[in-house]
Amino acid sequence: MTDTNEQQLSAIKKFRTLHESGCFVMPNPWDAGTSRYLQHLGFEALATTSAGFAFSRGLPDSASAIERYDMIGHIREIVQATSLPVNADFQNGFADDPQGVADNVNLCIATGVAGLSIEDSSETVAGGLYESSLAVDRIKAARAAIDASGVPVVLTARAEVYLVGAADPLSVALDRLVAFADAGADCLYAPGVTDPEQIRTIVKAVAPKPVNVLVSRPNNLLSVARLTDLGVRRISVGSGLAMVAWGSFIRAAQTLKESGSFEDFAGGASYAELNGLFGPRTP
Repeated sequence: MTDTNEQQLSAIKKFRTLHESGCFVMPNPWDAGTSRYLQHLGFEALATTSAGFAFSRGLPDSASAIERYDMIGHIREIVQATSLPVNADFQNGFADDPQGVADNVNLCIATGVAGLSIEDSSETVAGGLYESSLAVDRIKAARAAIDASGVPVVLTARAEVYLVGAADPLSVALDRLVAFADAGADCLYAPGVTDPEQIRTIVKAVAPKPVNVLVSRPNNLLSVARLTDLGVRRISVGSGLAMVAWGSFIRAAQTLKESGSFEDFAGGASYAELNGLFGPRTP
């Protein structure tokens, strides 16, 4: 076994342990620098963000806008920037058919991730969601690929019903998440759910498997303590931190262009702090 294999298996073990009890926050960096800073702050795991990466490349958040190998390279960059477990936002697996998902899951595993998520949506499908049986087969294929690899990364299955505007999203999410759990998903996730009672209902429906909740602008008044009380095991922020950075950049750039003022620079990060953090690494 190579050192790389040992490092990945160690990260996977830590990641799985985090899902066993309590609740942890898994923030989403979008490059090596933000990954290292989040580790510096003491977070226990990280996740990539397809939106954060896409916007940094001047692209929309779309699987069709980002080449599969570009995403693989980005995920590898995040993994190599930190010793923390990393969960890959792997969108729809960059394939519609189950075999294509399985093949691409193997490519993702090879980056060194501790986990990966697969969505049940596609821009090319009417209504935005894969038909239920196909969605389940895609998760089964991802599960089989992981098991065959011998690298037990955490498989998260995402029901995108809230994000695509499905009718009666809670009912559809429950049906899909329960089916995904039965198909072998380790963690369940319905991004876009904001109502605390709906979150509680989802947690109960898939128990004892853990649930991830996305906290973003629509539900940013929820707290870690509140989500813990609802039974949530894992919290991610998606593009949230990237959007905060973009917001500050946009305001400062607009002020500079419109008034010639540099006043917004006063709220910038400390050069000395960042330069010190990113200095030569100790062995």
